Amino acid sequence: MLSLMKSGGVGFLCALLLTPLWMRFLRARSLGQQIREDGPSTHHHKAGTPTMGGVIIVLAAVLGYLMGHVATSFPFTRAGILAVLVIVASGLLGFVDDYVAIRNARNLGLNKLGKLIGQLVIAGVFAVLALTWVHTSTNLSFTRFSLPGWNLTSTGWFLLAVFVIIATSNAVNLTDGLDGLAAGSATFCFGVLSIIGYWQFRHFGIYQLHAALDLGLVAVGLVGACLGFLWWNAAPARIIMGDTGSLAVGTGLGALCLLMNLDLLLVVIGGLFVAETASVILQVVSFRLFGRRVFRMAPFHHHFELRGWPETTVLIRFWILAGLLAMLGLGIFYGDFLKIAKVA
Repeated sequence: MLSLMKSGGVGFLCALLLTPLWMRFLRARSLGQQIREDGPSTHHHKAGTPTMGGVIIVLAAVLGYLMGHVATSFPFTRAGILAVLVIVASGLLGFVDDYVAIRNARNLGLNKLGKLIGQLVIAGVFAVLALTWVHTSTNLSFTRFSLPGWNLTSTGWFLLAVFVIIATSNAVNLTDGLDGLAAGSATFCFGVLSIIGYWQFRHFGIYQLHAALDLGLVAVGLVGACLGFLWWNAAPARIIMGDTGSLAVGTGLGALCLLMNLDLLLVVIGGLFVAETASVILQVVSFRLFGRRVFRMAPFHHHFELRGWPETTVLIRFWILAGLLAMLGLGIFYGDFLKIAKVA
């Protein structure tokens, strides 16, 4: 428990204290956000806001994770190290994307193919290492490796892992359209994963996950990092996480759920990110098949803005939804635990 508190505290303080320094560095070099011309007009004033704040999120989360091991006998695990490495790798991809966008002075970084190839490489390497180095269970899981317990085989789990990593990284990227929306929503998700990791550690006989506490440290490090960053990212944002942050945070969410045997529960815990992605898919399908838009603009947080909701109203209501969905995921996890405990 002390390790978890230390990891979260260090992550929070690092993000809180380092973000202003990073903002000054970015402003001195005019590295500011480019705004979509077809986006809501209320966002145009955000042009030039320092971006690539995700650098601090990644740095703070890694430092928090490392400090969680200082002065303890608790060892590093392969699963924890892999989770950190894949977060850093996605952050680097996002950094390149952000830098290209700033250099070209437009809200477009890497082209779609280049970005997808980068994500495929990262997700593929993660999946291979998870199978061959970490020896993650290949069972399709919900709240534990034995539920429903369908063995996907190595090939099936590899494909699932690649899909999840790419889907979650893009889902958080799509959600990152309002000041503080992605960071605040992700905090709820990682907070729940921290609790689940500690619970899996305390009840090893049920979950049989040796790296549970170490993965919990990664999660709570991300909680602290997101909260510290949110201090400066809350509306009106003084810095934006950019793809550097959104890709890293989304990848971290997907990787942790896969390594903690929460494959299907991810859909509930990260329900807001799923809904945002679904709104984009629904919009595209409806327009191409029927020539009509379901929303005024997708992702659907922009739809409510265009209907006249103030940005802070959309933000707080979406935070409420994100928190409720994350807690629902925790409730489902605990409900399954009670069922097992009763049988035992």
